[in-house]
Amino acid sequence: MMDLLNAKTIKTTHGLELYLDLVETIKIKELHIPTISNPYYEVKFEIDYFLLEEHKYYDLQQNYFSIVMSENFSSIMLKESEMQSLFGVKNEKERKATKQLLGEWLIKTSAYKEAIIQFLNEHEKHNTKGEENQYTKKLTTFLKKLLELKKMDIEQALIQRPVYS
Repeated sequence: MMDLLNAKTIKTTHGLELYLDLVETIKIKELHIPTISNPYYEVKFEIDYFLLEEHKYYDLQQNYFSIVMSENFSSIMLKESEMQSLFGVKNEKERKATKQLLGEWLIKTSAYKEAIIQFLNEHEKHNTKGEENQYTKKLTTFLKKLLELKKMDIEQALIQRPVYS
């Protein structure tokens, strides 16, 4: 059953974007822990929403963004994906509204929390006999930090645009 009271809408030049707090609308697509060549934690989310266009029916959209954290978790950045970016084709006002959506609504939804918990449970299930290695410890710590994010963390985060060669 859809809980429309827990939905969020953003008005853009392309129509209304309707975001629902449903488990199937938020998925973790990639997760990286720090390495020598890339000293950051990063999780890439797929966000599904409905685009309601004037004089048309709705259209399901799938877009992506990443949350990037420094190795010591002291800084956070939002990162646009190269393709199907949640922030893509939006003007500055719409980008600001999308960032506000992430801070005020998304990180507080059950769907966001459930996506992280499911990923954590799946990883622990594949961990052989509970043996914790350095990778598993880092991954678990990062996922728990994602569950602790606050509105201010997102609001103060810079948005990194893709670099095209």
